[in-house]
Amino acid sequence: MTQEEWIESIEELCESKAYEFRLVGYEHVTGQDIWQCVSDRYRKTGEPARHEVVNDILSLKVTKFMNFLTISAYRGTHF
Repeated sequence: MTQEEWIESIEELCESKAYEFRLVGYEHVTGQDIWQCVSDRYRKTGEPARHEVVNDILSLKVTKFMNFLTISAYRGTHF
């Protein structure tokens, strides 16, 4: 898989997760928001193996996402 294909796959997964969140009432969530939440933990450790990235996206829960948004708002980094 090329780097371009990998990025496209990750974008699709993030959009899919954002759609899932919109189905349960979080109407303004975007794929970019999902990626920012998931990739936030990679700042210190670097990017993990591809299967771990996919797992992190697919297993993301609304509570963890909302915690990320809250902390980002306090830091002033997200809004």
